[in-house]
Amino acid sequence: MRATITGVGPLLTDIADDLGTSTAALGALASVPLLTWAVVSPLTHGLSTRFGMTRVVLWAMIALGAGTAWRSWPGAAANLWLGTVLIGAALAVANVLMPAVVKRDFGRRVPLMMSVYTALLGGVGALASGVVVPISIAAGGGAAGWRIALAATSALLPIAIALWVWVLVAARPARTSAVAVPGRLPAAATDAAVVAPAHRSTGIWRDPTAWLVAAYMGLQSSAFYMLVTWLAPFAAAQGRSAVAAGFDVMIFQIMSIVGSLAIPLVLRGRAKRWVPAAAPVGVIITAIGLIAAPELLTIWVLFAGLAGGALLSMSLTLIAERARDHAASSALSGMSQSVGYLFAALGPVTFGALHAWSGGWTWSLLLLLALAAAELAVGLAVGRDRFVLSPR
Repeated sequence: MRATITGVGPLLTDIADDLGTSTAALGALASVPLLTWAVVSPLTHGLSTRFGMTRVVLWAMIALGAGTAWRSWPGAAANLWLGTVLIGAALAVANVLMPAVVKRDFGRRVPLMMSVYTALLGGVGALASGVVVPISIAAGGGAAGWRIALAATSALLPIAIALWVWVLVAARPARTSAVAVPGRLPAAATDAAVVAPAHRSTGIWRDPTAWLVAAYMGLQSSAFYMLVTWLAPFAAAQGRSAVAAGFDVMIFQIMSIVGSLAIPLVLRGRAKRWVPAAAPVGVIITAIGLIAAPELLTIWVLFAGLAGGALLSMSLTLIAERARDHAASSALSGMSQSVGYLFAALGPVTFGALHAWSGGWTWSLLLLLALAAAELAVGLAVGRDRFVLSPR
C-alpha cells in the first residue's frame, strides 16, 4: 500500500523533465491521494456492509494494481494524474478496512497486530523511496526509467492478492456450513452485513467518541505530512547537503518503525489510558528543538520518527479498540480517516504558506507545536475506556 505513494517523491524531477513541467507543479501530485482518501473513506463502510470486508479489500488491491499500471502507462500526461486518483481511491478503501479486519481476525491482539501493520507500512514505504531511483537508472532513465520504477512499486501486489484470495476461499466452507444458534451470530456473520446495521454509517458522525478519534487521527496525520514534506527543505536551509538531508529523512522513517512497534509494549495495565496523550510529546520536543537548536537536527529527527510511528499506530489502534465489533470499527475508520486525511492535506500547505510569508521557519514550527499540544489534550480525552455507538 505505502510503496505506491512513497515511491513518487524521489522521481519527481525525472517526471517533471519528461513531461515538460516544474517539480513544484508536480508537488500537487502528493496531495491527490490525500484528497481522494478524504472523499472515498466515508463510502467504504457501505461497500463492506453490502459485500463483506474481505471481498472489498481484494477489489481494492486489484484496483491498486490497475491504478499503478495506468499511472505508468506511456502516452498522455493525464495517465499520471488519473492513475494516481485510482490509486488514492483503492488505498482509501484499504486504509479504512484494515483496522476493522484486524479487529475481526485478531480481537485479542489488536495493539500487537496494528503495530506490526503500521511498522510494515513504514518499512516498505521507506524501502520504496530508496529503490525507485536505482530502478529508474537501471531501466535507462528518462521516460522509460521513471515509468518502470513507478510500476515496480506494485511488485508485491500479485503475492498479496494470491494470499488474500486463498483466505477468501478458505473461509467459504465456514460460511456455507454455518448454523444459526439462538442468541449467537452464525460464522457467516463475521463478514456479512447482519453485523453492520445501516444506522452505523450515519450515527457515527454524531458520536462524540468518534469525533475524538477523528481529531486524534487528523492531528497526527497533519503533523506527519508536515514533517515528511518539509523536513528535507528545512535541513537544506540549515546548510546540510542533499545527501545529509536525505539521511535525516531516512532516519525519520526508520525511527517511525521503532515507534510503531513500541505501542503494544506500553499499552498495558493502568498506563494504557495515558499512552495516547504521551505519544505527541515527541513531536512537541521536536518542534521546540528545531526552533531553539536547529544545529542538533538529527537528534530532533529521532524524536520525530519515534513519535510519528507511535502516533499512527496509536490512531489505528484506537479505531479498533473504541469499537465493540468490526462493523462499528469499519464505520469509525471511514469517518475518522476521512476527517484525518482532509486535515492532513491542509497541513503541509499551511506549513509552507507560513514559511513563505515569514521567510523563516519559526511560525511554521509553532504551528507544528500547536498541533502536537492539541493532540496531547485530545489524547487525554480519547484515552478513556469508551466505545462508539454505545448508549451513554
